[in-house]
Amino acid sequence: MAMAKPSSSSLSYLLSLLVFISLFFSPFSRGSFVLADSHFEGFEADGEDYSDDQPIDPTSLRSPPVTQSLTTKLTPPDPDPSPSSHSDIQSSSSDLPKISPTTTAFEFWDEDEFEGLPIEKSASETRIVEANAKPIGNSSESTDSPRPENVKGWRSFVIEIVCGSFLILFSVNYFYGKRENENISLAWAAQFAGKDSIFEKNFSLVGVGEGGDDSPLLLKEGQTVFKFYASGRRYCQGLLATMKLKSRQDLISRIYNMIVPTRDEITFEVYMNEDAMDHVVFAMAKKKAAKTMQKDEKDLQTFATVLSPPNGKKWAAEELAVISESKGVAADLINEAVLEQVFGDKAFEKFGRNFISMHFSDQHPGIHMKVLVFKFVLPDANHMADMARLVALVPYYIDLIGRYKLSSQARSKTETARLKVAKELQKELHNERQEAVQRRKAEKKKMMEAEAKLSAEAIQKKEAKERARQMKKALPRMKMTRGS
Repeated sequence: MAMAKPSSSSLSYLLSLLVFISLFFSPFSRGSFVLADSHFEGFEADGEDYSDDQPIDPTSLRSPPVTQSLTTKLTPPDPDPSPSSHSDIQSSSSDLPKISPTTTAFEFWDEDEFEGLPIEKSASETRIVEANAKPIGNSSESTDSPRPENVKGWRSFVIEIVCGSFLILFSVNYFYGKRENENISLAWAAQFAGKDSIFEKNFSLVGVGEGGDDSPLLLKEGQTVFKFYASGRRYCQGLLATMKLKSRQDLISRIYNMIVPTRDEITFEVYMNEDAMDHVVFAMAKKKAAKTMQKDEKDLQTFATVLSPPNGKKWAAEELAVISESKGVAADLINEAVLEQVFGDKAFEKFGRNFISMHFSDQHPGIHMKVLVFKFVLPDANHMADMARLVALVPYYIDLIGRYKLSSQARSKTETARLKVAKELQKELHNERQEAVQRRKAEKKKMMEAEAKLSAEAIQKKEAKERARQMKKALPRMKMTRGS
């Protein structure tokens, strides 16, 4: 069925109506186009040309549901507004019905079609944001720039930094402490074992080499132990000096030494000849150290006692305690020359602060029975001369003990004491041997009782094993060689 063509009068009527409507809605259409241009860039007209011959339905010409508040917010201000246009807008806006901005303002818009559309916040959300907003006047908080995320700071490497710093500090302390110990030992050797020194004058062979000029004076057995050897002197076989220094190369030991102070020590051991030392057991040390020595040293515990100072006679300083087998021996060894040089009250305050102990014994436990032992504190490398008088005691007492002879009465007492100790020692050895024999007998008896409890078959098996073992033992041993 064919469609009827519209007449010319009706067509002219529609055109005139369309022009009138366009003129009436021109202010709103301008605001709508500005909104579309400002927020929907890139969207252009489809370019569809509507022919004039096609009828237009006036009801289809409906403006988009845009509120007045949205249009006024998004429309840029006119730089040169004319009064006529302003009055037209006000008149046209007064004619339109007022539409409240509700959530149905974009009811006919597709959210997937238009991206980038500004989202309006509700009044309640706006009040919450404004309440939580920071004041603008607080410049210290407003000027702070946000920290970048997913960026590791130095706090993430605290463990690595601490471990690396500890290793570096440990390495530096190792080389520094090692060098410091070497300087102390070399300073002592230069002071007392070098050319024209006290040990070179009193011993024919000094050092650990063959005695030449290039032979080393010290033997390094560790980072904290240095040894010096000298020989070639009457009354003694030789002298061994051992320096035990603080573990300065160890960082943990250095820290421990700061909390619990320790000292550098040097020990002189003089091995006397068998016929050069009489029956002498003598020791002198500071009072606290003397008590410890008497408990630890077996010869002092067996033969000697702590002596009280004699009346009306010069004696060692009050800080020192004397342990001796007899008072006569102690009086002969602590003579006036020694008291004036080191062990007197005035001399000890000045020269004896590095003194620890000295111990002479012909019953010393170990390989060498007749030994003189001196223990001193080592000063630092710059004050090594402070112990010169203490070191001078070593050759002095070697000569004094080597020439010293007991009186007949004192010698008989010492011999009686030594015989008594020897008998007690033999008795202890005999008791130990008897106990060992009794233990073996008890073990053998237990074995015999266990064998008696075994059955006849177990006894036969055991006898067979024993015969096989004996036969294997009796066979000659043959050595097999590989043929060429």
